[in-house]
Amino acid sequence: MLKHPLLMRPHRAGLDAEQRLLLRQVSRSFDLSIRLLPAALQAPVAVGYLLARATDTVADTTALPLAERQDLLTLMSQAIDASQGCTTRTAELNRLTQAFAGQQTDPHERALMQALPQCLPLLHTLTESDQTSVRQVLRHITHGQQLDMTRFGPGLQALQSEAELNHYTWLVAGCVGEFWTELCGRHLPGYSQLPQAEMMRIGREYGMGLQRLNILRDTGADLAAGRCYWPVETLAQAGLTPALLAQVAHMGHLSGHDTGHANTLHALTPLYTQWLDHTQAQLADGMRYALALKPLRLRLASALPALIGARTLALLHQAGPAALTQHIKMPRHEMRAMLWRIALGWGSGAVLNQQFQKLSGTHHS
Repeated sequence: MLKHPLLMRPHRAGLDAEQRLLLRQVSRSFDLSIRLLPAALQAPVAVGYLLARATDTVADTTALPLAERQDLLTLMSQAIDASQGCTTRTAELNRLTQAFAGQQTDPHERALMQALPQCLPLLHTLTESDQTSVRQVLRHITHGQQLDMTRFGPGLQALQSEAELNHYTWLVAGCVGEFWTELCGRHLPGYSQLPQAEMMRIGREYGMGLQRLNILRDTGADLAAGRCYWPVETLAQAGLTPALLAQVAHMGHLSGHDTGHANTLHALTPLYTQWLDHTQAQLADGMRYALALKPLRLRLASALPALIGARTLALLHQAGPAALTQHIKMPRHEMRAMLWRIALGWGSGAVLNQQFQKLSGTHHS
């Protein structure tokens, strides 16, 4: 039987069956990217991702007291940084983690928190250099998460400037593009057609673009939770405030008879379009990154987030600022169809580029 490179399911070194299932449950799309990676990259990427998802769960559970979440995140960061896989507060970390898991409403996030004591030792199965890379990227990510928890206190809070936004998107995602590139350079000599410095740059932009896309997609939910990632200075250019956006988000639907909310969305349109264009350019950097890669599996793994992001961005563009009141996501059947088109084209650069243009809405037959 022909074994298609896109459809093969290699073993993820270092993870047992239960941990691989956990990885699939907390992110189906990124799990697919990890399964496509060359074997040498799978373990450090998977371990880093599971730990980052666990810290993100702590940071995002706003129903729990801030001080409790900050203390737990600090303990998790110390455990990740510990060179021998233990800390003086291991028992306290385990106790708080299990108590925290019991308060999770999402069963997959609950399972992730319960499995943390088994996930942390996985870090120490990696090579010393990979351990250093994973710790470094998680240090940046948890710093961004701590900033988020401090910044978004009671009531509605917002970022102040584009510089603040850029720093945040680098901390929680741009550094991941650098981490991915660093691993590739270490384990796969000659992996790219572009110089390593350029791959680091566009890898960073790629990660930051994916985070801006997340912000766009989740704006309504974030506003409802009191978090505004649209900088105050940027909104002021259109005569808007975070409070006005939050009023629209709290509606849950658009009313054609509400002139005030309609005016708010109309005023937001130019800024919304600029944000889409900025994000599209960063995703295009992501495709340039993927197309520069020589190993087929690595190219596919790197291209998938950009392809899914391109379609999500096109859907956001169609919805316009009204997306603040909607749940925008690439339908699963569209994702399956995209994967089959890529498979039939054997993941060639031409096919991937064609799919990116098609999903972005810029492809003309």
